[in-house]
Amino acid sequence: MNRNQKVQNRKSKKQENNFSINIATSVDENIHNLKQMLGKPEDLVIRELLLGEEHRKAAIVYISGIADKDLVQNNVLKTIQEDNKGFQIKDMNQLKQKLISITDVNAENTLDKVSYAILSGNTALYMDGFETVLIMGTAGGENRSIEEPASEALIRGPRAGFIENIHTNISLIRQDIRDPNLRFETHELGRRSKQKIVVSFIAGIANSELVGEVNRRLKSIDTDYSMDSGQVEQWIEDSFLSPFPQMVATERPDRVSFALTEGKVAVLVEGTPFVLIAPVTISDALHSMEDYNQRWLTGTVLRILRYVSAFLAMFLPSLYIALVSFHPEMLPSQLVFSIAASREGVPFPAVVEAVLMAVTFEILHEAGVRLPKIIGTTIGVVGGLVIGEAAVSAGIVSSIMVIITALTAIASFTTPQYSVAIAFRTIRFVFMLAAALLGLYGIILVYIMINIHLVNLKSFGVPYTTPFSIFPTGWKDMVLRAPLTLLMRRPSYLKTDDQKSANKDDRYDK
Repeated sequence: MNRNQKVQNRKSKKQENNFSINIATSVDENIHNLKQMLGKPEDLVIRELLLGEEHRKAAIVYISGIADKDLVQNNVLKTIQEDNKGFQIKDMNQLKQKLISITDVNAENTLDKVSYAILSGNTALYMDGFETVLIMGTAGGENRSIEEPASEALIRGPRAGFIENIHTNISLIRQDIRDPNLRFETHELGRRSKQKIVVSFIAGIANSELVGEVNRRLKSIDTDYSMDSGQVEQWIEDSFLSPFPQMVATERPDRVSFALTEGKVAVLVEGTPFVLIAPVTISDALHSMEDYNQRWLTGTVLRILRYVSAFLAMFLPSLYIALVSFHPEMLPSQLVFSIAASREGVPFPAVVEAVLMAVTFEILHEAGVRLPKIIGTTIGVVGGLVIGEAAVSAGIVSSIMVIITALTAIASFTTPQYSVAIAFRTIRFVFMLAAALLGLYGIILVYIMINIHLVNLKSFGVPYTTPFSIFPTGWKDMVLRAPLTLLMRRPSYLKTDDQKSANKDDRYDK
């Protein structure tokens, strides 16, 4: 491609992104321009009318889910249809004063202002013969209460969470991102269920090849019914043999909005509050949105703490088995004597002791999850205390093993993503078996095998360990959380169309 072609392409892109054009006198032309600008979204509602003695064509436009339908029905449609008979319409101001019973009404004459108002939940009234559009304040959306996400609680951050209504979930994303380039492409999932599945991305940021690959994989799904986004994830992930999730499942709209502005793609499935984000890397599994809401030093310390906890959750029981069974000389003498004293009278070897306590913990954890919330908490606390104390008193396990099991459990709970925490808990048993067979050599061998698996694993074409290989830029938002003023570029591994998430010069020019 020569220089002239590049210049023409840049000019055409600027023309496509320039929506500051005047409103036309034709309703059909205005509706066409609006659809082209918003990407023909399915949730765009258009109600055509004939008003006045001359039966002048008009149209009411709003987005379902973020506009109050009752307000539109009772204070706009109803009043216009009942009071416009025998009424001669001279201008839009006359229509505003005599027919519309909404307090917040403004007039706009450019497409960008009208689209922004519609994306904010307002309703637009177009009419033939006028180059002005009435914007009516009807923002409200669904009246169902939105609760705090149960699986991703934050101390500092938004309390809103996705629900089972896909239109409400779309509206939650639209409330965060009021960009006309935000796109929602709808698919139909299930031969019998005909569920809606929506792919969300920001045109001009997300890589078109990534969006096309996600759409291609979704179209290849052949099933009667999908109960949850977890099943969709299993259909479209790169490797079904890997214990590590290749998509992030979240209930938080702020996390989805942040991912979209980075250049990632979100997949919303009807009937589930969990939204999938792709692609992901190993560092995403240990990141929380609270890292960005806290100061950068606090966020960095929290991330380091999670990485340390992840290693403890995987390695602590296996290290105990290896050191007690094969390498006691690596421990201080006093600690060796203390462990030997606590294990006096225990009939099982260290590996049986560790596996027994790990399985007991998993049973208690599963029971606590399945039981009602209040009872589950009681079972987890009382069951752990009673069984642990009884096991030590009976001489089945040592007291230090109870401490190690408790530390391992607490460390595994620090992982923000539940699916990643399950992967760590599963791998822990592999390390324990390797430690029982070969000691520290077995642990190192399994660790090398897992690293080989991770460097070969991909998420929609993106290597799973990408941030570790991008130095130093990739480390700004991985283990460390650099100050926000240094995070001016989107992740390079996403190959986004727009690399800059902010421009220092632009901030001062505005």
